[in-house]
Amino acid sequence: MKKIANKWPFLVIILLGLFVLIGPYHDSRVSALDKGLYKDIKTFNEVFDMVKKNYVEEVDSSALMQGAINGMIKSLDPHSTYMTPELYKELEVETQGRFGGIGIEITLLKDVLTVVSPIEDTPAFVAGVKSGDQIIKIDGKSTKDITIMEAVKKLRGAKDTKVTITILRENMAKPKDFVLTRDIIQVKSVKDKTFDDNIGYIRIASFHERTADDVRKALREIDKKVRPMKGLVLDLRNDPGGLLIQAIEVSDMFLKSGVIVSTRGRTKNMETKAIAKNDGNEITCPIVVLVNEGTASAAEIVAGALQDNGRAVIIGTKTFGKASVQTVIPLEDGSALKLTTARYYTPKGRSIQAEGIKPDILVKFVRPTEDTENNFWEDRIKEKDLKGHIKPAKEDGTKLDEAVDKDTKDPSDIARDNQLKAAIDILKSLDIMKKNLSN
Repeated sequence: MKKIANKWPFLVIILLGLFVLIGPYHDSRVSALDKGLYKDIKTFNEVFDMVKKNYVEEVDSSALMQGAINGMIKSLDPHSTYMTPELYKELEVETQGRFGGIGIEITLLKDVLTVVSPIEDTPAFVAGVKSGDQIIKIDGKSTKDITIMEAVKKLRGAKDTKVTITILRENMAKPKDFVLTRDIIQVKSVKDKTFDDNIGYIRIASFHERTADDVRKALREIDKKVRPMKGLVLDLRNDPGGLLIQAIEVSDMFLKSGVIVSTRGRTKNMETKAIAKNDGNEITCPIVVLVNEGTASAAEIVAGALQDNGRAVIIGTKTFGKASVQTVIPLEDGSALKLTTARYYTPKGRSIQAEGIKPDILVKFVRPTEDTENNFWEDRIKEKDLKGHIKPAKEDGTKLDEAVDKDTKDPSDIARDNQLKAAIDILKSLDIMKKNLSN
C-alpha cells in the first residue's frame, strides 16, 4: 500500500481531461467518447435531481454524493475504497499496529462481510470467531451493502466497550451472537524463538510501520542465543500483508543483490523496481519460508522475492494471490481514496494476482485431532474468491488464466505443527549434508 500526499498531479490530470472534453480536438473516436460521457453525466444529474426532489423523505445532498462515490469505487475491485475523513484516520491508526477493537481481518466475499482471519490473542480469537464466518449483523443491524471501512468503524471502539456480531457459519443451524468486549489491539508484528541445532524462527504476523525494525531486532536476539545460526524459518502463514515498503525492507535483509519486486500500472509513475542492496550484514544461513492460503499481499512479496532469487525454500501450500498495489490519495476535505493503481511482479516477472505463490515443497497442514475447534485450522478465503478481483496479468498486460487450490493454519509448537517440523527437518538435513560434503 502506498500513500500520496501531493494532489497536484491529479488536478493536472483532471484539467487535461476537461480540455479534451471542451478543447479543439476533433478525433472521431474522442468525440464519440465525449458524447457518451456527457450523456452519462446528464443522466446522473437527472437521477440526482429526481431523488433530491421526489424521494419520500428529505435527503442530504452530501450524503447522496458520498453514496454515488462509494458505488463508483465499489464497482472497481474489492480493495479500492472511498474513505471519509473519519475513516481515513482509522486507516492511519491501523498502519501503526495499535487500535481499539476486537481483532479480526475482514473482507467482502460475494457481497457478504466475511472474516478472513482472527488475530492471535484478541477478543475475537479468544471468543472463537473463525476464518470464513459471515458477519450478518453488527449490534443488531444488518451488514447488507456495508463497505469494509464502514464495518471497521462499527467494530472498532474504546477499550472495554462491547459490540455484538451475529455470525453465520457453515453447518451452523442458525446464526449465533458473539458479544465481544473491545480491547487495545496491539498487533505484535514479529515473534522469534530458537530451536535445537542452532535453528532460528521468526514469525511475521503482518507488515506495519515498525515491522522491518522488529525483524532486525529479532535477528539480533536469535544471534545472541544461537551462534552460528545454521538455519532460519521465516513463518509468513496467515500474514495478510500491509505496507509495501516494509515488505521490501524485510526482503532486503536476506538478499545481497537482485530484484525484490516491480510494479506496473497505467501511469508511468506506477512503474517501479526495488533492488536489493548489499549492506554486508545479510545472514548467510539457509532459509525456509512457511506459507499458506492466509499469506497475502506484502507477505507474498517477501516469499516471491526469496523464491525467485534462490535464497529460500518455500514450504506449505499455495498463497492467497493478492498482487495489486493500493495507493492512498488524500483529498481536499480530509477524506481519501484508496485506489488500486498497479499490479506487482516477482523478480522473475511473475504476476501472482489471483494465482498465488506455489511452494517449492507442498506440505499440507495435518490437523491435530484435539484441535477440531481451533480458529486457525480452517479453510481460508483467497483473492480469487473475492467479487470483482483484478485478473492476473503478465508484465506486458497480457491476462493469465486463474488457478484453483486450498489449505490452512498458523504457528504452533513443533510437536503439533507438521509444516514447521518439515521446515526444521529440511534445515537439519541441509546442515548434515554440508558436514558430510566437507569431510
